[in-house]
Amino acid sequence: MATVTAPATRVSLPGFLKHRAAAKLALLALAAAILVPLADAQWSSGSWPAALTVDLTQPLGKVSDWIIDNRDSHPLFLYGFGYVSNAVVLSVRAVYLALLAAGWAGVTAVAALVAWRVAGVRLGLGAAAAFLTCGLLGMWIPTMQTLALMVVAVLVSVAVGAVLGLAAGLSDRMDRILRPVLDTMQVLPAFAYLLPVVLVFGIGVPAAVLATVVYAAPPMARLTALGLRGADKEVLEAVESLGATSRQRLLTARIPLARKELLLGLNQTIMMALSMAVIASVIGAGGLGDRVYQALASVDVGAALAAGIPIVLLAVVLDRVTGAAGEGDSGGGHTGLSRRAGWAYALAAAVAVALVGRFAGRLDWPGSWTLNIAEPVNRAVDWMTDHLYSGVPVIGGTADWAGHFTTWVLDPLRDGLQALPWWSVLLIVAALAWVIGTWRTALTAVLAMAAIGVLGVWKPSLDTLSQVLAAVAVTLVLGFATGIAAARSDRVERLLRPVLDVFQTMPQFVYLIPVVALFGVGRAPAVAAAVVYALPAVVRITTQGLRQVDQAALESARSLGASSGQQIRQVQLPLARPALLLALNQGVVLVLAVVIIGGLVGGGALGYDVVFGLAQGDLATGLVAGAAIVCLGLMLDRVTQPTERRAKKGA
Repeated sequence: MATVTAPATRVSLPGFLKHRAAAKLALLALAAAILVPLADAQWSSGSWPAALTVDLTQPLGKVSDWIIDNRDSHPLFLYGFGYVSNAVVLSVRAVYLALLAAGWAGVTAVAALVAWRVAGVRLGLGAAAAFLTCGLLGMWIPTMQTLALMVVAVLVSVAVGAVLGLAAGLSDRMDRILRPVLDTMQVLPAFAYLLPVVLVFGIGVPAAVLATVVYAAPPMARLTALGLRGADKEVLEAVESLGATSRQRLLTARIPLARKELLLGLNQTIMMALSMAVIASVIGAGGLGDRVYQALASVDVGAALAAGIPIVLLAVVLDRVTGAAGEGDSGGGHTGLSRRAGWAYALAAAVAVALVGRFAGRLDWPGSWTLNIAEPVNRAVDWMTDHLYSGVPVIGGTADWAGHFTTWVLDPLRDGLQALPWWSVLLIVAALAWVIGTWRTALTAVLAMAAIGVLGVWKPSLDTLSQVLAAVAVTLVLGFATGIAAARSDRVERLLRPVLDVFQTMPQFVYLIPVVALFGVGRAPAVAAAVVYALPAVVRITTQGLRQVDQAALESARSLGASSGQQIRQVQLPLARPALLLALNQGVVLVLAVVIIGGLVGGGALGYDVVFGLAQGDLATGLVAGAAIVCLGLMLDRVTQPTERRAKKGA
């Protein structure tokens, strides 16, 4: 008699668990059900438990005292860091003296002629006008100080970045080692770089230059590696077939083929170096940034604007010139001269102008040629304070808006985050990071957030996080709306393009000036500056993502009678999801950078602790806050990076 075997019973999962995100959340909920009661019984709920906090004040204070006591005697400083510091000081001084020796006429002529040869007559005239404006505003000497620091920092950043990029571009192993390091460095706010170098080099120009190098070198390294790895394989094979050595292939094929990426890396390095050189005024860099910092400290908006305008002009000129070089645009070629002869004539003309100025005794900018804009600007600010800050019919005033935003948004958000049990914050971070990433992403984010608690700055960090969340929400609403409008209309995009170009080249420090004039000081102005700083990147990424949506899908939607709103909601936005997630990630990173700097204008929280530590020499407080900023930036980056980007980076 044959035996009948019963069919195997299949255990089917509930429908919602078939979705990957739901399955991840279910596993997380199961783990939480086991671990949370244990954690609550051991340490209780509420704020971060004191038992899990490590007080680093005493050991950091001892390290700081040891460094200060041994800075002038220990061999590590005398024969190591001391030589580096002296080399930086001598280099910056040499460039500064060379700029002063060339005189205002010579420097202006060099800038104009270089811009003309690289990008044409229009930008040449623009460069000349920019430098002349710096003199007219009475900021010639501070501009030269900033430019000298910039020249040294950019040269070192390019050299370091190119060497690292060369190593990563030619070696898979080095690429794997450097990629996570560069990833982390690029998401850290600029303020986080100041304290470590101050601890070693003290307040002054060496610390400012080295902090700038650390901040500005990663873009050059990444783009160099990208260019070398993206070189045309067929060209490389053809060169190899001719018997070229590895060195010859590098010099004659790989580097020339990577020219565009190398020049883009130079552009990004220059812009980040300028931004950091201005921020480094907090640690004694001097120049234009110091003028802005001192003016903001005394709420002198007029003086801050007088120093801020040259910063913006420098940024725009440097961005346009290096951008044109990367595109291979040379407007000077229309003269009919060969390229080399054109540069020789331009250099000769610049030297002639400098010599004429020197023999005429006109090296320094004439004091009678300056315009004092501080007084009228401050009068305008006083008028705004009297008429626009409050009491405006119907709409209220700017100070009223800031007060309402603080009362209705920032305070409840901060109080709500600080009232959450510490373990619930970790669970939320884990859930967000795991849903859009991997378990490694979630683990990194949770460990970064837990490290903040261990450092003992849980509440200030949540205060900073509340400002970041509020600023990101406003940025995304405005950025997505503007990006959709620009994607739907070529005319809107053309109108927005020059505005976004200027806003994206302005250093972070400069954004504090107009918000202080409009809103005074406090947390709301810090959020407003962060929104304005992050908005251009969100708008551009959104516009590009929507414009790259498959046109066939849009045509199908139109043929089915879908309205414009339906096309956006049901076709463009879903298909542009990767770009929108990238916009979210960039918005978060950029917002955090300026919210931290907002500590200079009353933003409080971690930014205030860093500024206080730098100003008072309390390196323990400043370093702990700086480490918390690093952890917060790392956590926010991980919870806003989609799986697709993580997979590409890990490939």
